[in-house]
Amino acid sequence: MSQSHGAVEVERVFIGAGCNRIMNNVSWGACNLVAFGAQNAVAIFCPKTAQILTTLRGHQASVNCTHWIPSTKFAFKAKELEQHYLLSGDANGAIILWKLSIPDKKWRYVLQVPQSHKKGVTCITGIMISQTDAVFASTSSDGTVNVWELILSSLSGEESLCDDEMILAVQPVGDLFGECKLSCLESLFVGPKAMVALSLAELPGSSGRLVLAMGGLDNKIHIYCGERTGKFLRACELKGHTDWIRSMDFSLPICINGETNNLLLVSSSQDRGIRIWKMSLRNSLANSKGKEEISLASYIEGPIFVAASFSYKISLESLLIGHEDWIYSVEWQPPLSSSIGGIECHQPQSILSASMDKTMMIWEPERTTGIWMNVVTVGELSHCALGFYGGHWSPNGDAILAHGYGGSFHLWRNVGVDVDNWQPQKVPSGHFAEVTDIAWARSGEYLLSVSHDQTTRIFAPWLNEPHLKNGDTWHEIARPQVHGHDINCVAIIQGKGNHRFKSTFPDLQANVQILGANMSALGLSQKPIYVKEEVQMCILPSLSDSAPPNPGATYETPDRPGNEGLDTLETIPDAVPVELTEPPIEEQLAWHTLWPESHKLYGHGNELFSLCCDHEGKLVASSCKAQSASVAEIWLWQVGTWKAVDRLQSHSLTVTQMEFSHDDNFLLLVSRDRQFSVFSIKRTGVDETSYQLLTRQEAHKRIIWTCSWNPFGHEFATGSRDKTVKIWANREWILRQTAHRSAAVQQQTEDGSVAAPGVTASLATRFDPFVCHVSAVHRLAWRNSEKSPDSRSMELASCGADHTVRVV
Repeated sequence: MSQSHGAVEVERVFIGAGCNRIMNNVSWGACNLVAFGAQNAVAIFCPKTAQILTTLRGHQASVNCTHWIPSTKFAFKAKELEQHYLLSGDANGAIILWKLSIPDKKWRYVLQVPQSHKKGVTCITGIMISQTDAVFASTSSDGTVNVWELILSSLSGEESLCDDEMILAVQPVGDLFGECKLSCLESLFVGPKAMVALSLAELPGSSGRLVLAMGGLDNKIHIYCGERTGKFLRACELKGHTDWIRSMDFSLPICINGETNNLLLVSSSQDRGIRIWKMSLRNSLANSKGKEEISLASYIEGPIFVAASFSYKISLESLLIGHEDWIYSVEWQPPLSSSIGGIECHQPQSILSASMDKTMMIWEPERTTGIWMNVVTVGELSHCALGFYGGHWSPNGDAILAHGYGGSFHLWRNVGVDVDNWQPQKVPSGHFAEVTDIAWARSGEYLLSVSHDQTTRIFAPWLNEPHLKNGDTWHEIARPQVHGHDINCVAIIQGKGNHRFKSTFPDLQANVQILGANMSALGLSQKPIYVKEEVQMCILPSLSDSAPPNPGATYETPDRPGNEGLDTLETIPDAVPVELTEPPIEEQLAWHTLWPESHKLYGHGNELFSLCCDHEGKLVASSCKAQSASVAEIWLWQVGTWKAVDRLQSHSLTVTQMEFSHDDNFLLLVSRDRQFSVFSIKRTGVDETSYQLLTRQEAHKRIIWTCSWNPFGHEFATGSRDKTVKIWANREWILRQTAHRSAAVQQQTEDGSVAAPGVTASLATRFDPFVCHVSAVHRLAWRNSEKSPDSRSMELASCGADHTVRVV
């Protein structure tokens, strides 16, 4: 965020977000960008830079699935396209169409599909008939499958794929320019057992006819055939899977001896098996010429169906066994263009599968026998993945991407020359539940965030990446805490130390070094891992649990001599310190970046809601959820001894936020009871402090959610659900300024927190909607910078219910 001649310019610095934990949520497009659902937003990231470029707002419910048009399967047809389209479906049944303009790198909301599903969309699939014509199908838990034709813009030009300088903007909603025509071809009711997997293809040998495969909860694959004008009819059923079918994918028609008479369909199931089905064009409606080739597949009887004047036979080509858990996705490797114009292509006989057994596999037929074999396995050592919900090929087939149970991405790229060598790559990351609080390090080196996904994460710029012009990009560099409960609040302990939050580690013997931390079985504590070495300063976290065995008491890890009875390097091999030369991947974040916990502070009767630390690093204040005055009291803890030094009573309901004035003379509280209160803090001696309630006022008509002190004086701002921000001034804490408008609450809070005494608050700028969050904003925090005070550039961090952490 920079200021130039009185104008404020806002640009995206960083977006961190995790992927919604659901199948079909991720799509890799022919434009070499990846789309995924992050709560009710559609996030777009560039695999080359591992940066989330933007989030698309428009859905009113969690995004379940995304699909690019053209997808990687039709990248060979997208060489001259200037516009790429994206479909996204949500848990309310709505489907939205977006357009990306390649030349100016701008996004546009095109339309919402008019015939919404009555329940959540579970899968979207589509095919490119030509550069201006596409067909897509969607299925839902409401038991229906809808098929649509999409006529696209005929504009074309030289393609410009994702690069380091791509900055995406979004045009106003409803700005259609007449570029798309959408028509419903068919709406099929499939019964009470919903379909959860779809795949579309053009029938070989029959121009203009389509085949739709669907599978779901009845363990069968249902084949429908239809014309381009609609009228899809049931053709046959494929039986063989013994559990729910989770994914299907048609290959392109296979060319044999100059004729494209065959089509392959791959399917996966919760029965841990993958089946390859062969759909062959037969001449049964006329006299058959020649003898059919005798093969193992010919002995397996399969159904025969008729489409127009052609008949087709489906047989089981192969059964692939190798995964040890449910197989959530299968996908053919994208075709490779075999001509300059990109009209002809070659479909590699290669299948990617992703499973809840924490692995992805690549399957290919053995050259001499034709038997399908597992030739590549990745992810088997990833202890943190907890299984994959889906796997996807890059457009040219040199990289594979998986998304996991923890909202994480896992990317491998084939860096080998003569021999395959799949190596893990950096990816974007973030929380997969609402982010409840953030805090900057003392000098602004990194940003700490906590979430209801039960993790604490650190985001920071990774300096001096040589291929980037601006020199650095932001990444998640550590995951200090993985807890057994949702985490509501966080506070950095100010003072000399710069790598601590909430507590410090106890003194240890001089010959003991802390390697890292080890999680307990229930995830309620993180014990340090020791080894005999020189003393080393540690970086440490802490969290107060709600159950108080002894109010006001503290508990710490006891001193232990040497390695006796301790977790050591030999017993915990995952704790080996690693020097990173590039941003850590998911496995490193989950296992090598934990911080050991030193104390638990007990006292509150309910779960904590807010924390803050004074600027000298001597006091920590905490509040909890409350519905009475006795429970709503503020506990003050002394840094170092961690003793409860006082309890402050002022409010009757939850204190939602607290903040010390910048000279630490006052403590400001705001509450659900619509009041704020100010306490004075006076140091009466060494480690002796007195507290006095100076004022308590009813400030707003609704809940007060936030507050902030002016760093240059004794003024503060309060923000409320009543859509106002009010600025209050000393001496008697009178109301000085009121800012209305719900959309301006965030900006007015920023203005009020930095306004000099006597200056009227005014709206400085309005953020672009696609730079902002798509759900409630929980916290704002200005970055503490060591730059000169007259710097014209500042950075603002924010977090919210949309699962994202943002810096502008």
